[in-house]
Amino acid sequence: MDGDRSIARVVVQPYGSALPLGFFSFGVGMLVLAGIGLGWVHGADVRTAGILLAAFVFPLEFLSATIAFLARDTAGAASLGMFSTSWLALGLVHVFGTPGQRSPAVGLYLIMFGIMVLALAAAAMLGKPLLGVLLGIAAARSFLGAAWNLGAGHTVLVADGATAVAIAAFSVYGGLALLLEDLRQRPVLPVLRKGAAAESLEGDLDAQLSRIEHEAGVRQQL
Repeated sequence: MDGDRSIARVVVQPYGSALPLGFFSFGVGMLVLAGIGLGWVHGADVRTAGILLAAFVFPLEFLSATIAFLARDTAGAASLGMFSTSWLALGLVHVFGTPGQRSPAVGLYLIMFGIMVLALAAAAMLGKPLLGVLLGIAAARSFLGAAWNLGAGHTVLVADGATAVAIAAFSVYGGLALLLEDLRQRPVLPVLRKGAAAESLEGDLDAQLSRIEHEAGVRQQL
């Protein structure tokens, strides 16, 4: 006892980092979407692409989001969670929709999704600029996809596909950088951590635990 205040003990369960898996699966999904936008995948094979998005990318992103929440990485978990069900939704659209057909409903969805991803990108830039840049580019791709579904020309669809290729390449770098960082417990490739994100890797345990009483799951209300 400290005066009239009880001592609370918080048990922290260690988890592996979810971000490398999130980046790698994200890149796979983006290349599949790029194939649709650039015409590499067409006709009945678009449904196959949809199955791959729903059956491969969605579960891995959802798993990554779950682990990120358990590891108390709210920003990473929110980003991974948003994208996980997006992969499922878009996969089902490609499976059950008509290949090459525009959808105003998907267009409206992509507009609002892009706005939400921009908000996540702004938050990520405060601690993990690498993730913030990836989310910013992903938001741009979402807006391009929305424009095409709402009536823009074929050039916009090609730009959407080209942006998806760039995101896929960026995801390979991000996933590798974060994986090596976790294996070596220090940055190997630049990941541009700053603020609390940098302190989480470079600071001591006492500094990190000093804020734990105010975190979700410990404080009384979210």
